[in-house]
Amino acid sequence: MLISVQALRALAAWAVVCHHFMQIFFDFEARGPIGQLFIDKGAVGVDIFFVISGLVIFLSTEGKALPPTRFLLYRLFRIVPAYWLYTVLMALLVVFARPLLPDQTVDWGHLLLSLLFIPTENPGGYGIYPTLNVGWTLNYEMLFYVLFAWALLFRLQVRLLVVAALLFAVCQAWTGFGWVSAFYRSDIVYEFLLGIGIGMLYRRGWIRPALWLPLLGIGAALVAIYHLPPEPRLLNWGVPSAVLVMASMALERHVERNRLLKLLGDCSYSVYLMHVLVLSAGGYLARRYGINPYLMFIVCALAIAIGSWLSYEWVEKRSYQWLRARIDGEPGA
Repeated sequence: MLISVQALRALAAWAVVCHHFMQIFFDFEARGPIGQLFIDKGAVGVDIFFVISGLVIFLSTEGKALPPTRFLLYRLFRIVPAYWLYTVLMALLVVFARPLLPDQTVDWGHLLLSLLFIPTENPGGYGIYPTLNVGWTLNYEMLFYVLFAWALLFRLQVRLLVVAALLFAVCQAWTGFGWVSAFYRSDIVYEFLLGIGIGMLYRRGWIRPALWLPLLGIGAALVAIYHLPPEPRLLNWGVPSAVLVMASMALERHVERNRLLKLLGDCSYSVYLMHVLVLSAGGYLARRYGINPYLMFIVCALAIAIGSWLSYEWVEKRSYQWLRARIDGEPGA
């Protein structure tokens, strides 16, 4: 993984953290221009995630004779253990520590569908969200993995077209399941294609090392995100996110030896999964004991940073290595 992309992924994760901080602590009521910025634009971190996901999946499978089934197993091994852990923790908190999450409700059927990445109406009545609310993005990720697995049956040069055709068929043309198809009909799903396209450009040598042009691209992308509304998502946030990814890749030589940025990127998935749990606990304590919300956010940020590192080392990495060794036949892996 390029360190520049890792750094951008970490930045995207923490943008989402700040977005949810404004939701949990202030109910999206702005306390100044920075607060309003995170309310309005913090969710763009998800778009950056999706573009990076398409890029990573393309680059990680390029030039490999990887059967579709094994590809899917590898992706499940990487995503599922941590997601299941934090989903179960969320359910336990709702059941046994309800004051922390007063707006949440656990329905065991809904919990099962959440664990299986099947989108369904949250029993709290506020939309199609799994038990661990941030997991809605993983429902899109899993769809992308399944469709990309099919594309592995085709030669590299046409995989982008195959995935695009499959996404269109599933998300636009196939409407047999009502609200399920409405969930997948969002144009955010096509941001994965932007990542695949970036991967193809990168492998062809069209994303070259530079400094000033990438910085100009980053500035232009941020201005576009700042001034444009989130809809249509693919055009207004997806395309600028793709520019951010390409510009970051062009800056790789300036950060390629930075271990801290790599670590932050490694931990970003756990940051994304656990931050709502930590912020919910922090918000409850701040309200109950009258603690300054910004002081509590610093405490929460430290807890998220340390917790995500432990989660990456002891949950993500170890579970992935152990599960992959089971099917690769490498007990020492």
